[in-house]
Amino acid sequence: MTLITRRSILIAGTATAGAVLVPVASASAAPATARGARITVAAGETYELSATTRVDRLSIAEGGKIVAPDGYSVTLTVDGVETGQLLTETGGTETLIQAGTYRGDVVLTVAEANPVTYETLTFPFRQALYVDADGVARAKSVLTSVIGGRLTDSVAKNVSITSTGECFDGVYVKDADYTLERPVISFTGNGRSDFAGYGAAVVGAGSATKLVLDGARIATKGVVRTGVIADAGANVVVKNCRIHTRNGVLPADYQATVETPYMQSVPWMLGLDGNVRATNLIGANSRATYVNSTVFSETWGALSVEGGRGLKLTVVNSHVGNTGSYGYGTYAIGDATVRVLGSRFDVGSYATIIAGPAAVVHYGDSTPAAVAALNTELELGLTKTELKAVPARNTVVNSGHFGYMFFGAGTLTLDGGTVINSEKATFLNKGQQTTITVDGSQGARLNPRNGIVLQMMELDDPGPVPVDGKMMNVGVYTEPTGDPAEDTTFDVTAVHTADGAATFTSIALKGDFYNGMRKGKNLVLTFDDSSVKGVISASRTQHYVSTIDASTFYELGEVTNTKQAAVNNGVIVQLGAGSAWTVTGTSYLTKLTLAADAVVEAPGGKKLTMTVDGTVTAVTAGQTYAGAITLTVG
Repeated sequence: MTLITRRSILIAGTATAGAVLVPVASASAAPATARGARITVAAGETYELSATTRVDRLSIAEGGKIVAPDGYSVTLTVDGVETGQLLTETGGTETLIQAGTYRGDVVLTVAEANPVTYETLTFPFRQALYVDADGVARAKSVLTSVIGGRLTDSVAKNVSITSTGECFDGVYVKDADYTLERPVISFTGNGRSDFAGYGAAVVGAGSATKLVLDGARIATKGVVRTGVIADAGANVVVKNCRIHTRNGVLPADYQATVETPYMQSVPWMLGLDGNVRATNLIGANSRATYVNSTVFSETWGALSVEGGRGLKLTVVNSHVGNTGSYGYGTYAIGDATVRVLGSRFDVGSYATIIAGPAAVVHYGDSTPAAVAALNTELELGLTKTELKAVPARNTVVNSGHFGYMFFGAGTLTLDGGTVINSEKATFLNKGQQTTITVDGSQGARLNPRNGIVLQMMELDDPGPVPVDGKMMNVGVYTEPTGDPAEDTTFDVTAVHTADGAATFTSIALKGDFYNGMRKGKNLVLTFDDSSVKGVISASRTQHYVSTIDASTFYELGEVTNTKQAAVNNGVIVQLGAGSAWTVTGTSYLTKLTLAADAVVEAPGGKKLTMTVDGTVTAVTAGQTYAGAITLTVG
């Protein structure tokens, strides 16, 4: 192991201006700068530095530029803080040191370029610390911004990295094993892309990367100034850390888009706002695991999975959420696997957005067996002592809006002692194929304050609109008028693969279930050894406002239900053994199947009446009914 110290990389020499202190551009040392040395760049002048330079004062007039040779970048630090660098244009990738006068310990580091390509763009990364298979790459690092602590080729302990410029990364690890112990990273100023990691505090990239953060304190404020990113097959393990990101100010001419190379704010069509998420998991077969950590974004999202395939996001005994009114805890897209065990979520909008097409999400308990299995599967490297120090806990979600939102197809499992507290519906299904499983045998509970357990409705995303060749977020949702036309080819009494399905086992439920779809999709509910007290019905949904655009994003998903007979929105209820449904109001079904001991009843003191295709019919255990079923309570 090679020990790298500040002394070993600052090489003193003779006293001439423009001297090299960190010889990254050549193999030999160059003279140091005398006290009082300065650089002045005139208006319209391009000043090229061939090597790292230290001065006491740097002055750049408007229109003046400091550049590095081709294949290199230049970064300004003042008293150990990266500063002064801003993007040259909105949507661009290049940065320049801004005009002004900089005094103090002024170092201009010339480092080898680190170009990172994401889709159609190449981002010229600059980073405080670059680590590859050979250890710390001095030639690609801006080591003058790594303050204090101890730095080696395998571990950085107690270092501090501060940035007030734009698009500067803290630590970039590429195809290497590396550990960050108790780093403090503080970034203020905008990033550019959290799909590439341009401007992030920490990035682990490459299938040969195992990056461990232990005891990190990461705080950022800026547009897409992400805390932690795992990319391209990296295995990133975050334990005992605190990560907090706050929104920045978008450029005045920024236009919101869904095109990921240019995206710098959340698509409002998710019912969210904000321009920074705390973490991101991208690429193929990347893994990110958060253990005993606190991860908060102001809005947008705390733990994101964005694109790629074979991604695994895991949260154990952690506190996750949003400090603002809108935002999600986790996001699952593609074939991502998201697991939340023994954690507390305090979120603005959703615990998880499930965006399909094959996302698998599980919320449960952090039992010793479950954590040990994850330790092996994910190659976390937790010691026996660390495993013993992970207490068994249940998961609790507190959401200011909905519990879970299905924006695409996916599978969701809630078990153990998981408790979901939400102001609105526990499950918001926007017309998607779902497999929801809730096992209450260990105490799981669903507590929607508005009394709706599951709401199905049409997707109210207006979609992006092509503008000058780009897909921009300027669409407008308009509420449909009139009754839906019946699709005579769709069977509202049959179970289809693409239906919205949910199964509840060994749980007591109180709340309503609505299928407000206009097009052919059934709501299929199965209850085993469970009780449910509420309305289960087809309905017609209506938003509170007739049109929704970016200025009223918060109206998305907010609907009222008018109960009515199914048109293309069948409701199929299967009451299994030991199950009972207490019908609290008029309910319209298309199929009802009862086990031999299943019970359908009215609340105490009231009478239940069922009609099937207009004929009064007795509700008898062990029977199946199909057609236009209406249950009324009087």
